[in-house]
Amino acid sequence: MTITEERGRTYHYEDLPRLMGLMTGDEKHGPAATSTLDVLWVLYDRVLRVRPEHPDDPARDRFLLSKGHGPMAYYAVLAAKGFVPVDWLPGFGSYDSPLGHHPDRVLVPGAEIGSGSLGHGLPIGVGQALGLRAQGLDDPRVWVLIGDAELDEGSNHEAIAFAGPARLERLHTVVVDNSSASHARPGGIAARFEAAGWSAVTVDGRDHEALYAAFTSPHPGRPHVVVAQVEPKSF
Repeated sequence: MTITEERGRTYHYEDLPRLMGLMTGDEKHGPAATSTLDVLWVLYDRVLRVRPEHPDDPARDRFLLSKGHGPMAYYAVLAAKGFVPVDWLPGFGSYDSPLGHHPDRVLVPGAEIGSGSLGHGLPIGVGQALGLRAQGLDDPRVWVLIGDAELDEGSNHEAIAFAGPARLERLHTVVVDNSSASHARPGGIAARFEAAGWSAVTVDGRDHEALYAAFTSPHPGRPHVVVAQVEPKSF
């Protein structure tokens, strides 16, 4: 299918591999991207309250891709949902393309942060949740997608430790677990969050119904984390 034929189509989950296939070049970080594909699709298709027509709506949910070093699936989903033109995808990573190897919030419609360096997204998400609370905006939710290897970073542990006692109920984190972390945690990833006062659920990261149920699980008075387990990263 040509780019011209792609324009104006309604996209479904089954179309995402083809959209990702339009992006070529070096430094694609393929496993990092494909590990997030199902989580991203369920969030944008069924959970996030965001609209491409009004990407800066103050009432929108905020989605922060902390795992920004593998953004191909993110770009494919943004294109499928109308945030960026499908025409942009073949230029991924080129000198004059808005779609860099790390997302740039100034260049990519719908991107809330520039990301890619490990350990930044969750602390920013904590700050955004606090900022929304300070403004009296109780409806928008903050969602942060991180990789399990990011939990090796101390900045994330500080954010986890703060958010629970602060009762940041509007803060949601998805940890895509592809067994790439360097340091194990007794009891698993969810136990680390639960110890800090979070609500936590661990699910199959390829099961869309399980993901949706976990994303929409009530968690009054507590931040919420979903650990999405996928196949181990292959090197």
